[in-house]
Amino acid sequence: MPQTHRKRRPEARPDEILDAALAVFTEQGFAQARVEDIAKRAGLSKGAVYLYFPSKDAMLSALVEQSAGKLARAAEQLVAIGAPQDPETALRSLVKMLMTAMADPDISAAPRLVLTEAGRSPEIAAHYRSQVLDIARRAMSALLEAGVEAGRFRRVDTDALMRLMGGPCMAHMVLTTIFDLQPQDISDPADMAGAICDLVLYGLVPREKAA
Repeated sequence: MPQTHRKRRPEARPDEILDAALAVFTEQGFAQARVEDIAKRAGLSKGAVYLYFPSKDAMLSALVEQSAGKLARAAEQLVAIGAPQDPETALRSLVKMLMTAMADPDISAAPRLVLTEAGRSPEIAAHYRSQVLDIARRAMSALLEAGVEAGRFRRVDTDALMRLMGGPCMAHMVLTTIFDLQPQDISDPADMAGAICDLVLYGLVPREKAA
């Protein structure tokens, strides 16, 4: 009986290539990865890969847009919808979403690659900034403004707040996915997000004194 081969749709190939690229980058490291290996993993010729992506850098940029960029846009939308109604709830929801996503190795793989490659490639760093960090900065500015207008937050520097909120998410990603340092008492990323938000909102001073 003759074998039948399923013909893949051309529009599906970029995603297949990116899946293969992420697997190869993760296994071999970005610098050591070869387009030939990515093509083989995707079941395509090297020439076919170049039809969609002219370089490894282009693949990494697309992976950023597919993961961290998508997450940043979702964060901006969450703030736009939730912050005018309840800025504190929006803050908690934002950190919960980011913490949960960044604890997922499949989602955090591209940002972790960028951390290792940004120093080598200003283009990769600039792309990550435009697709992720600039969007996150706008979202944080909008959240802060909504909180100030509602009388729930005091006015602080947006960049300081962005670093304060983004730092724990990045630290959680690095500690859990790279160093396998799992939290001893808070295993759920959503619960970790809540604990971090409590620290941001109330600090280390006992709650009754802070109030």
